[in-house]
Amino acid sequence: MKRTSFRTGFTGKQRSVRKFATGLLMMGLALSASGKDGSSASTALAASVKAPPPPPSPAVKAKPAAKPRQWLEEGIASWYGEKFQGRTTAGGELFDMNQMTCAHRTLPLGTWLRVTNLRNHRTAFVRVNDRGPILEDRIVDLSFAAAQTLGLDGVGLGQVRLEAVSLSDPDLALAMVAQLQMPSAFVPPAR
Repeated sequence: MKRTSFRTGFTGKQRSVRKFATGLLMMGLALSASGKDGSSASTALAASVKAPPPPPSPAVKAKPAAKPRQWLEEGIASWYGEKFQGRTTAGGELFDMNQMTCAHRTLPLGTWLRVTNLRNHRTAFVRVNDRGPILEDRIVDLSFAAAQTLGLDGVGLGQVRLEAVSLSDPDLALAMVAQLQMPSAFVPPAR
């Protein structure tokens, strides 16, 4: 069966005006039919448009959006270096004391941490790649490079705060770029 197209004598502009007028007429009919008390269409249209809510009173303050809880831990940090150089870590990689890594008992391997020395407020970003520390009073074992960055290399122990960070953290990105620009800045201590 052959289709024939139906053509009106209207141009495109006239056709759109006609569609608009038809839509307006249908809306008016729908509004007048929905009026419960027999009022006119304009009254029904005005009633259907809601007024904006009043502004909140100055006494009522909106609560700020809750931030997701961030993992924190504070305690004593130690470091390990030459004695363990080249040994296999719990993550399966070889331990390199010149990398910014650490050992933590419970955090998933691969987690990035911001470590802050609470005495001098130096900060370093480290990746968990091993399990430990062995001693119960410690919360983290840092690589020599991380301990040196934090100023713990001469002391051996220090009070630190650990904060888990995501890979999208801008401070982490800046720290990683800075490490790439100074690849051999860490020298093991003389014995």
